[in-house]
Amino acid sequence: MKGVANIAKPPVFRITLAQFIVLLPLSLLLGAWNINLGYSALCGGLVAILPQAYFAAQTFRYSGARSARVIARSSYTGEVVKFLLNAVGFAAIFILLQPVSGAAVFAMYLLMMAIQITGSWWLLRRASTKSVLT
Repeated sequence: MKGVANIAKPPVFRITLAQFIVLLPLSLLLGAWNINLGYSALCGGLVAILPQAYFAAQTFRYSGARSARVIARSSYTGEVVKFLLNAVGFAAIFILLQPVSGAAVFAMYLLMMAIQITGSWWLLRRASTKSVLT
């Protein structure tokens, strides 16, 4: 269509893939050393990854200026559900898993969040350099 900008959706699921690529081997390595650390780390990582993946799916489900209201609404909904999934995830870990290593849960959660932030920064930086070049 002439005059219509075709903006590609950002590849946010690459960040999720990168998180899994780090989480799984690290959890297995920790699990080989101490099973409690391994499953605690795995659960902490999943609490970071799964709600964020849901949020990304909700936020980038629609595109285009005509969908601005729907995009905003799905983004807000995604953020609320993401928050609730985080809260339920942490509650489930500390209620259902015994014994659990709180340090491993939170360390892996923070590592996954660091990957998320770094990946988002990289995608935004890459997108801004592309828009300047075109």
